[in-house]
Amino acid sequence: MSPVVKSTSRPKWQRLPAKNVYYYRCPDHRRNYVMSFAFCFDREDDVYQFAYCYPYTYSRLQHYLASLERRNLDYLQREQLGLSVQQRRLDLLTITNPAHLNQEREKRVVFLTARVHPGESPASFICQGVIDFLVSQHPIAQVLRDHVVFKIVPMLNPDGVYLGNYRCSLMGFDLNRHWQDPSPWAHPTLHAVKQLIVQMNQDPKVSLEFYIDVHAHSTMMNGFMYGNVFEEEERGQRQAVFPRLLCQNAPDFSLSSTTFNRDLVKAGTGRRFLGGLLDDTSYCYTLEVSFYSYLTAGSTSPVPYTEDGYMKLGRNVARTFLDYYKLNNLIDESKTSGHINSTFDGTSASHQGNKSGNGKVKSDRKHGARDF
Repeated sequence: MSPVVKSTSRPKWQRLPAKNVYYYRCPDHRRNYVMSFAFCFDREDDVYQFAYCYPYTYSRLQHYLASLERRNLDYLQREQLGLSVQQRRLDLLTITNPAHLNQEREKRVVFLTARVHPGESPASFICQGVIDFLVSQHPIAQVLRDHVVFKIVPMLNPDGVYLGNYRCSLMGFDLNRHWQDPSPWAHPTLHAVKQLIVQMNQDPKVSLEFYIDVHAHSTMMNGFMYGNVFEEEERGQRQAVFPRLLCQNAPDFSLSSTTFNRDLVKAGTGRRFLGGLLDDTSYCYTLEVSFYSYLTAGSTSPVPYTEDGYMKLGRNVARTFLDYYKLNNLIDESKTSGHINSTFDGTSASHQGNKSGNGKVKSDRKHGARDF
């Protein structure tokens, strides 16, 4: 793990060289582990800033969403779903063909959330990558908007992000342990999102197919997913389809690190709670990405992530929905001819020796995501 630095005269965040970073048991700190790094302040008048990873602030998100609004896209809606304890916006984006907004029309919904843990800034870059792709004129994005309603909450814990917290909210809560019974007073943003999801789940016209919560991981490399464990083997096999397809499309996504669990400590997470609430046609995942680096197939040298590297993973996540819906005959392949495999940011080969599953999922199934 290597921190990033910028200064007045060099305003772009850069990673420190790994050779200058040390991680060791320190006798001065009761043999607890300490990370330290060597750095030369080479310009007398510069102000230097250091960060654990590339920051993505609440203010940056607001500027980004305002710029999207100014484009007046008929397939993008931004609304304030609620307010945080300190009265910051909880934004909800809806990206879809406006014809899907008719209340009488049946809808296939993909729900994405990020930054429930405020220190996990890579999640915001991934989320922006997803949004940038879905609002673009790319042929795959156009087909997806015609078939799917994307609901995105890009910053679930705006107070924690604003205050610089690593894991908790303003009041010290890990919001990702309170999905079972969020308080409208203590966890207002979580309460608002849960209410919306429960409401959609009760709507017979809505098929909530995916819930994906985006996080960052401090010890693992690559991108990977966590999923739930089910009693029915066939449901577990269907749940594994999306990660397998993503592995084909994103060279930094690791299928071997993707795991399915139901440990008690995660019971209050979005992935676990919604996995129990939604029916067996909905799948819930946590998408994790390393704070630092990834390994590609056949390589032994980790590649440090950049801001664009995180956003590229987001774009590949968005594009994988097309592969998924094509596989399940929910999108007509003739609508996308010539635009599919040649346009991914990754390669079409499988990675780390993992090949995509070819099992089909029933066409009337919903799908969801997980939580860390």
